[in-house]
Amino acid sequence: MQTVFSIAVDALAYGMVLFVISIGLSVTMGLMRVVNLAHGAFAMIGGYFASYAVQQLRFGYAPAILIAVVGTVLIAIPIERLLYRRIYGAPQLTQVLMTIGITFCVIGIANFAFGPTLKTIPLPPELRGSVDLGFRSIAAHRIFAIVCGLVVAGLLWFLVECTAFGVKLRASVDNAAMAAALGVRTEVVYAVSFAVAIGLAAFGGVVGAELLPVEPYYALRYMVTFLVVVSVGGAGSIPGALAACLLLGGIDTTGRYLAPEYGEFFFYLAVIVIITLFPRGLAGRLN
Repeated sequence: MQTVFSIAVDALAYGMVLFVISIGLSVTMGLMRVVNLAHGAFAMIGGYFASYAVQQLRFGYAPAILIAVVGTVLIAIPIERLLYRRIYGAPQLTQVLMTIGITFCVIGIANFAFGPTLKTIPLPPELRGSVDLGFRSIAAHRIFAIVCGLVVAGLLWFLVECTAFGVKLRASVDNAAMAAALGVRTEVVYAVSFAVAIGLAAFGGVVGAELLPVEPYYALRYMVTFLVVVSVGGAGSIPGALAACLLLGGIDTTGRYLAPEYGEFFFYLAVIVIITLFPRGLAGRLN
């Protein structure tokens, strides 16, 4: 019973970390129609910023998260203006080639600037211990990751579905020319959406560093994982992305607990089965 509980908690935490990082990619793919394979690179940048802030500058964990998010967004803004705007509406192959090129550039710069070593982000004392539930103890960091995922899901859903900005974003996606004719500044909408997506990637890169270690080839190692989550959940669907992350996170964690010698076999087997049954992703069933 204890093993089942441990698997469930770790799976939930892992799924929430995947969600926080991947939901930004879901936004750019589903709402902005951009296949951004450099999304993991921005999560890596956030992790590097946080590691440097804690290890070198001696900042606390919370300020390090803020530095990571703000710093990554500030880097992403000119990249969006100079590069991404040129591929909005371009063929998907063009988008793939451009964003893979950005990924390799980020990896090269990160290795040159920070060195080819694993970057740790020490947790504060509050997150290093465990929380006693009476019948079982749970690592405080796992609870923190789960809460972060739930908060991000709720706030992002509210932003997209219940605010004026969300209406403008959906209108810009459906018909950019008509939205612009009605006074919507589509370039600003896209820029803000991109910044939010990148900020979430950076936030997830820091919060999830205990489960997805920040290392020199982080962007390539997890590129497929983030893309798979979006594909399984359905691009642009917040409930779909959340369901995909929890389902795949549970399957991957269970497989690693019970049959670690198989590696990611069960994860990708589940992906094949789900895509076969739901070619449009789980969102087709959820919505």
